[in-house]
Amino acid sequence: MKILLIGERGQLAWELIRTLMPIGEIYPVDFPQFDISDKTQIRDTVKAVAPDIIINASAYTNVDLAETEKEKAMAINADGPGWLAAACASKKIPLIHYSTDFVFDGTKNTPYVEIDQPNPINIYGLSKWKGEQAIQQETGAALIFRLAWLYSMRGNSFVTKFLEWAKKYETIRVVDDQIGNPTWARFVAEATATVLSQAIATEMLLYDWFTEKKGIYHLTSNGEASRYDWACEIYKNTPNKENLFVKEIKPAKTVDFPAPAQRPAYSSLDCWKVKSSFMISVPSWENQLKKSLFFFNL
Repeated sequence: MKILLIGERGQLAWELIRTLMPIGEIYPVDFPQFDISDKTQIRDTVKAVAPDIIINASAYTNVDLAETEKEKAMAINADGPGWLAAACASKKIPLIHYSTDFVFDGTKNTPYVEIDQPNPINIYGLSKWKGEQAIQQETGAALIFRLAWLYSMRGNSFVTKFLEWAKKYETIRVVDDQIGNPTWARFVAEATATVLSQAIATEMLLYDWFTEKKGIYHLTSNGEASRYDWACEIYKNTPNKENLFVKEIKPAKTVDFPAPAQRPAYSSLDCWKVKSSFMISVPSWENQLKKSLFFFNL
């Protein structure tokens, strides 16, 4: 099986490459060799690789910068995925794409389900929602997984940022009025591999299986936390605390940290659909975090 993986250098793609190796031959691509905002390049790459499936793990993820780089965010998160989906449809290639909890406005007080109406409150969320719509308009054989508060022990994530802060500052203030699902990138990669393995194991053509299962699924950890809760749990489970300078983690409010982009106050996602559709076991966010910190410190 040939797997065209877009977004090679991202934290999710790093985990996907290692998790999907037993399943198929992976062809990872990324900017500048591959530009998802270039329609011609998409068509030519799909033709040249002739993959059995395409996984799009690329995204414009700078939430604040997107407010001033709207065109770039839309090109990468909305236009490109739409063109990619069209190329997939023309060749009957199934597609896996990842979206975000930020498609919601955060006004609920119970976890969002897939049929809840998106209402993004920032450009990043809007671009991802438009990407979902574009994909569904162009192909009937796509799985869209909405993720939330994605992190890994590589690159720029909240966990790695907090650990850097903890080495520099005695007191760290973290907001306690933003609620979501901290989700380890490795869990997302493993869940993706589970889904793809199920598709391969059936007697159906891959494209037909994806057509039958098509749609949006929420894929996050189990349970929810504030960013303050998350920070406290990171500190609690970090080995070798003697290397950290931090002595106190204090709760704060979003208004204490003015930013160009508004964040949803509550964006927890309900994962019942993905669990029931693919029999995926979803561990708690605390469990995921403990494992990620353990492997990081081996």
